[in-house]
Amino acid sequence: MADTFLGRPITPLTRRRLRNFRANKRGYWSLWIFLGLFFLALFAEFIANDKPLLIGFKGEIHAPVFFTYPETAFGGEFETEADYRDPFVTELIVAAKGWIIWPPIRYSYRTINYDLPVPAPAPPSGENWLGTDDQGRDVVARLIYGFRISVLFGLVLTVFSSIIGVTAGAVQGYFGGWTDLLFQRFIEVWSGLPTLYLLIILASFVEPNFWWLLGIMLIFSWMSLVGVVRAEFLRARNFDYVRAARALGLSDAMIMYRHVLPNAMVASLTFLPFILSGSITTLTALDFLGFGLPPGSPSLGEMLQQGKANLQAPWLGITAFVMLSIMLTLLIFIFEAVRDAFDPRKGAAAGPIVAEGAVAEKTA
Repeated sequence: MADTFLGRPITPLTRRRLRNFRANKRGYWSLWIFLGLFFLALFAEFIANDKPLLIGFKGEIHAPVFFTYPETAFGGEFETEADYRDPFVTELIVAAKGWIIWPPIRYSYRTINYDLPVPAPAPPSGENWLGTDDQGRDVVARLIYGFRISVLFGLVLTVFSSIIGVTAGAVQGYFGGWTDLLFQRFIEVWSGLPTLYLLIILASFVEPNFWWLLGIMLIFSWMSLVGVVRAEFLRARNFDYVRAARALGLSDAMIMYRHVLPNAMVASLTFLPFILSGSITTLTALDFLGFGLPPGSPSLGEMLQQGKANLQAPWLGITAFVMLSIMLTLLIFIFEAVRDAFDPRKGAAAGPIVAEGAVAEKTA
């Protein structure tokens, strides 16, 4: 194993954590599977798109996936963007001895297939691998884009809510007294607000979008980590190594970050999968109820809603359900392995384990 990571030396504690993570085979392989799916979803425009990846026309290379070209650029009559699925445009390119490289799926999340042999929603076929929804849009394309939006939404919300929650819990637990008392009363009042009802009410005034939903949910989701972090800081603030660091003149911020926070990491990491999974399921629920992303956006919740409204098309509900089940299961397995990696009780066979706070004190 390399002695450095990202330019920094790997300590024995970090090496033990990496070893514990890899020892959890279920979480280790779940991480690689999830990263593979997420990596593919990040490049959804190159996998499912109604625009070609590259076009060769009269000795010039065009990249419609990156740039917009009018129909006149290929010998057409209109100044508007070329419809590359139109046989007329295809014939213009082929007639000029050009060539077209298409993505594996020739549909974007909003592309409507007007050539369906049966009324929409159409069943799975060679053209639409998982069928279409009730508007004729390809289910595979919407699944790929919807998976990307769900994961990005959950990750961003988890990161920001964890930062706010850990900071608030650390301040409460470390300083205690009136600071802790006032924060607790505020959290009790704030947590009693009906989040779902507020989202529904606000959605009637403002058309929701990705960042609007993220901001509204961030206002409430940060409280899930406050309690456990506060308890860890209350317990650790009177430890001998914390008192010694305070006596040596270290600032409160440095003591909280270098000496006390490592003790709260294990307990905090056990809650991260619940925040991430809860973020994804909340977004799915809002889309299912019609109060989530704008209409037409690729969404797993919207696919579930279509499955409910079109019971004669079971592929809609089954596809969204299977994707959600796989995604949430992989995330839970990954964070179980992360929790084991940060658990100081793991890896005792590799040698004596020094307390997290003591390690931080020695390296301060």
